[in-house]
Amino acid sequence: MDMKRLNETKALACQIRAETLKMLAAAGSGHVGGSLDLAELMAVFYGGRLRVDPARPDWPERDFLVLSKGHAGPVLYASLALKGFFPLEELATLNQLGTRLPSHCDRRKTRGVDMTAGSLGQGISAATGIALGNRLAGRDNYTYCVVGDGEMDEGSVWETMLLAPQRKLDHYMVIVDNNGMQIDGTTREIVDLGDLTAKAEAFGWYAVDVDGHDPAAIDEAILRAQAVCREKQRPAFLNLHTVKAKGWAKYEGQVGSHWVGSITEEDIAETVAYLEEEMRRLRAAV
Repeated sequence: MDMKRLNETKALACQIRAETLKMLAAAGSGHVGGSLDLAELMAVFYGGRLRVDPARPDWPERDFLVLSKGHAGPVLYASLALKGFFPLEELATLNQLGTRLPSHCDRRKTRGVDMTAGSLGQGISAATGIALGNRLAGRDNYTYCVVGDGEMDEGSVWETMLLAPQRKLDHYMVIVDNNGMQIDGTTREIVDLGDLTAKAEAFGWYAVDVDGHDPAAIDEAILRAQAVCREKQRPAFLNLHTVKAKGWAKYEGQVGSHWVGSITEEDIAETVAYLEEEMRRLRAAV
């Protein structure tokens, strides 16, 4: 990733975070931690790495993105709106009566959402089926699935971990948002996941650790994984190390940021102002 694209991707991550915070403030509450920590990944995807067309959200040759941790819907909605799938103003309707932007992603409601998410552990199973279906249809597009580290407690996740390498799904990539926390404690306290990268390798995946807040590292890891997986005929596993609620100092790195019950415009004003100024600075340097 050259410097121009890197600065633009960093700027987009700032914009995604700012729009996510404004959306949550408009709703008055919501899933903060697991949304904000994915801003860099979404900036890489919707900044150009993901092959999509806002004018044709159902384009069969598109890359598919399944947000299995569907409670992070706000960061996906912000990314889709900034990409042009629907008007930015619609973000203010998050989780409101009649909205097309429910708390958890719903493909029947939102343009650009490829899979409905709710109960954790189900999205990764669906994503595996999507990847297999695309291959059976002779397509060369990629299927990406984003799961939470707490979600890795689910048994259905490990069924996928066994199945995908056996089926040689070389256009399939699972990306773990590994922030070390889940709704009721740290992952080490609840169910210690150990070394996820080593486990994935043992199951037959190409697996790497990635700094989840470094856009260049994320982009390079995706490109490298694509090349290796095509050669070795196996799926990829990116262990994305992130900080929960990254970018909002009030909640950054806190278990309690999973769901925040009261969010006002005053709460986010200083952070949004900083993010928008940083966005302008980075884009001026492009």
